[in-house]
Amino acid sequence: MTSLWVIRILFLSLCTLGGYEISQVRPEFINSGTAGLFVGFGLGGVLIAIDEMLKGFSLRAFSAATFGLFLGSLIAYMVDHSGLFDNVDEKTRYLLRLGDFLGFSYIGMVLAMRSNKEDFSLIIPYVRFASQNKPENLILLDTSVIIDGRIAELIEAKLIEGMVVVPRFVLRELQYIADSNDGIKRARGRRGLDMLNRLQNSKSAEVKIHEGDFVDETEVDSKLVRLAKVLNTKLYTNDYNLGKVAALQSVHCININDIARILKPVILPGEQLSLKVVREGKDKGQGVGYLTDGTMVVVNHAQNLVGQQVDVEVQSLLQTGAGVIIFADIRKTTTETKP
Repeated sequence: MTSLWVIRILFLSLCTLGGYEISQVRPEFINSGTAGLFVGFGLGGVLIAIDEMLKGFSLRAFSAATFGLFLGSLIAYMVDHSGLFDNVDEKTRYLLRLGDFLGFSYIGMVLAMRSNKEDFSLIIPYVRFASQNKPENLILLDTSVIIDGRIAELIEAKLIEGMVVVPRFVLRELQYIADSNDGIKRARGRRGLDMLNRLQNSKSAEVKIHEGDFVDETEVDSKLVRLAKVLNTKLYTNDYNLGKVAALQSVHCININDIARILKPVILPGEQLSLKVVREGKDKGQGVGYLTDGTMVVVNHAQNLVGQQVDVEVQSLLQTGAGVIIFADIRKTTTETKP
């Protein structure tokens, strides 16, 4: 907003100087330089006030209003030339014509602004304002979900379809992380760049680098939320806090971790699993292993089987804040074949 007010102040100054210049060149319009300054300043102030009142008026709304004004004026012209008012006097005819054009123009603008693009396709058949061979759904990605990489697999599997939008400021952040002196950060940044290259080379996705930026915002997360509102699209992330901030601003945010949790297979007591015991448990005699999705499995009487692949049977499950912990016993066949 700071840059906008700089432009407004500059515009107001030019209007003021313009008013003074008119008073010097055409004194018959404005007879003094002081009056010219006030007239120019007042005109600029009125225009800035109108601009402030229309700050929520989008380009789409302006286009719709213009189209509605045209249709309303066309209908008013047809009514005016229909012969209905031929027998009235000229003064009454003027008043009727004025009311005719004002009324139909207003109704046309209101109806057009309340409509959507499908309504326009009914009014103007076979005309579309967007290419139909391009996906209308946009996939806005943040830095964390690009580094994570699972979004690429979801897109390639066509579980998520649309045009991938990567803002330029997110790309800059990835490059900054990839150039970091910290080895872990550098590896994460390079992984993110590799994921973008993978998506660009994939036949299942179309990647577009969005040049839009918000210079008045310093945080990348704030820019992402504003861009998602401008594009009217979903924001994909792994950042829990970003998801909460987006939800507060009515931006639809999808966390990839939530998708993974929903798709995680349900394990019930009595099911049989095969896993590797990787370390000893906290309690005596226990061993600990992990499933492919990272779920921890505590195996009773497996302390002496660390490093071995064992078959277990699920006994119970414990839900914690970090996830589910599975408790299992070794199947008899495993103990019998153990050397």
